[in-house]
Amino acid sequence: MAANQSSEWKVVCEKFRLAQELSEIESKKDPENNPFRSKYKARDLLKEILCSLKKIEEEGEADNEADESKQMVDGEPENDFGKAYVGDSPAGLRAARLAVVQYYLGVNHIETEELSAGEQHLMNCMKLIDKCTTTRENVSLFIQARNQLGILWAGRDEIEKAQGFLETAESMYLLYMKEDGQPPLDLEDFFVPEGEELSQQEKIRRFEMAYTHTLYYLAQVYKNLQQYERAGQYCHSTLQRQLEYKQFVPLEWAINAATLSQYYITKTRYMEARHCLAAASVIATLAGEIPSEAAAKESEAECEKREELLQKRAEIARCWIKYCLNLLQDAKKLLEDNVGELDLDRQDELKRARRNEEEEKEKGRKSAILFGSSDTFDSICSLEEKVSSMLPLDFEEARGIFLVGQGYVAQAKEYFAMDGHVTDHIEILQDHSALFKVLAFFEQDLERRCKMHKRRVDLLEPICKDLNAQYYLLICRQLQFELAETYYEMMDLKLAVADKQDQPDVHTIKKFNHLCSSSMKYYQMFLDSIRSPEGKFPEKLEDDLLRPALVAKFRVARLQSKLISSNLASQLENLSLSLEAYNFLVKYCEENPEAKNAVETELELSVEMASLLPLKINRIRSKMASSN
Repeated sequence: MAANQSSEWKVVCEKFRLAQELSEIESKKDPENNPFRSKYKARDLLKEILCSLKKIEEEGEADNEADESKQMVDGEPENDFGKAYVGDSPAGLRAARLAVVQYYLGVNHIETEELSAGEQHLMNCMKLIDKCTTTRENVSLFIQARNQLGILWAGRDEIEKAQGFLETAESMYLLYMKEDGQPPLDLEDFFVPEGEELSQQEKIRRFEMAYTHTLYYLAQVYKNLQQYERAGQYCHSTLQRQLEYKQFVPLEWAINAATLSQYYITKTRYMEARHCLAAASVIATLAGEIPSEAAAKESEAECEKREELLQKRAEIARCWIKYCLNLLQDAKKLLEDNVGELDLDRQDELKRARRNEEEEKEKGRKSAILFGSSDTFDSICSLEEKVSSMLPLDFEEARGIFLVGQGYVAQAKEYFAMDGHVTDHIEILQDHSALFKVLAFFEQDLERRCKMHKRRVDLLEPICKDLNAQYYLLICRQLQFELAETYYEMMDLKLAVADKQDQPDVHTIKKFNHLCSSSMKYYQMFLDSIRSPEGKFPEKLEDDLLRPALVAKFRVARLQSKLISSNLASQLENLSLSLEAYNFLVKYCEENPEAKNAVETELELSVEMASLLPLKINRIRSKMASSN
């Protein structure tokens, strides 16, 4: 926007251009020992511009006094809303021009970590433009100044203050688009020579980008205020607008979309979660091909690019794994009976109810949440079609989701290898194990179900044996407990198979005893990890270990009594050890009554077994005595 074409004004415009160039381009080249050199030079130029504007304004003041009343709202010094000038009047434009310089001085001070000074300049900017009505000449400045103040106060943990500025900016945008909607002036338009103004298309792009930033910052504010539903909505709107106006960095956008999918998963909104993940996977490819290992060795830039692309794509793959796992687990919760088995009547009922309902629901939701442009829409839809967003109701549906999840496990492990990413690698293996576990729920054949649990053992056992408990105690405990549980489930399955046979053969008995012993071994390793360095078990368990430790004791007791042996001495030893473990649990709960709520069922059974086992033990002793 050209104010006038005097040589003095041209100098002002050139100084503004140089200040922008210093801030946005030259500052990136500043040395580490003087990181704000270009910013300080830009600040000096902005201060000179401010002085020049005030001088120009003073010189023109006498000429403008006669017209001042025409520029006021309704010819009055202030109207009911406290606005002194019409935004597009000469006085309104002079105020906006000064406000733009104050705005850039504010941003400059914030970028050089001088927050108080930055706040003062931004408030000066606000005071100037708040004198004017909102018009296309100043609406962008209104919004951007409030965005910056919102960020500033959020950085100080004054979240409610930040919320106030940002919600005002949002309201201004919505009101302006409703009442005017024409491309507004950009801040740079106030300082360009005539004929060099921004195109209408660029003005729109910059204005919409400012509003996108408003929504992005509001998403962070609502998240900090624990208003997660609103935060999710604003995050989704931000991502949609970034794609629409092509204002995004592919990998950054993809990670944000994948992160949003995890929020939708917590709300069991799987169609939205799948859409976010499909969009994330597609948009991530816009970052380019992954450089080869050979290219990475020859160039540091290619090496960094390869590392970043592999990492971000592996992170998206991990989000896909969580999607598949949670979808299966939620289906299991819906279908299981009171003993954790598949409820066939419930399964039939849900299948009948689902046929039409889900299709209608999907049509209604999809119109509101779609990402993508004409370039990417088909690719996103194609990826979505590869995995269901509906809860699986039988083994075949569950298997389809499982296979997708397993594919992403392989992809994630390529980057998060054991060498260099121990914790991440093990978490991926644990998720893989959990996928097998939940798939086994849908399998009706007990032998095949047992094989799925065996796959879990094959995944976790080698890691558990190799991991140093001194450095990875928590992970070792997790693995020990999961392996114990897995062997325990396999034991129960073998027991169910054996119950269908008239007389278990030697091989079946040997296999059953092996499963019992393996489960006990890992439960005992878990329990031993709780002991002090002197080998003493704690008199009082920590809250996070209370239930796991007592459940481990209970199951050791049960497993010990399940061991099959024809030798009376072995039977006596097994039952005595079982009784000892049951008595431990009963005694612990007597001495620590608050523990009873954590193991109600286990405690009830332990009390019962503690009274029954002595009878069995005495019968065996009698047999042994009579046989001698």
